[in-house]
Amino acid sequence: MDKMIPGAIVKMAYKTGEYIGETVESDGRRLLVKVLAVLAFPTQGDLHSPYDPDAPMFHERKAAAYTEKVWVPESAAERYTGAIPAYRESLEMALGVEMERMDRLKRWAERCLGNLAELRKDYGL
Repeated sequence: MDKMIPGAIVKMAYKTGEYIGETVESDGRRLLVKVLAVLAFPTQGDLHSPYDPDAPMFHERKAAAYTEKVWVPESAAERYTGAIPAYRESLEMALGVEMERMDRLKRWAERCLGNLAELRKDYGL
């Protein structure tokens, strides 16, 4: 089934998140999609200043809600043929994956700071 036909199940990118949804309608260049599951949680912070905790506009982005209808460019969607997880479980999984990714980044930064502090001592600075 073509992704532009109402009822087609698609995987789509929307506002830095990734979702599974059902095509509701198409205007030829965009799809109106009803969100059914979350695959990747939206990115937090300022997209123009990645990893900058001091950015003037540090954005909090929520995932699209269950059955929320969103317009996406036709190019941002592709046919999806896999299993569709329950929305709540998919949200919990996507949020957990993103939190683990941020925790790993935080631990990496802490190790880097420790190494740099040791190098400072080695250099006698």
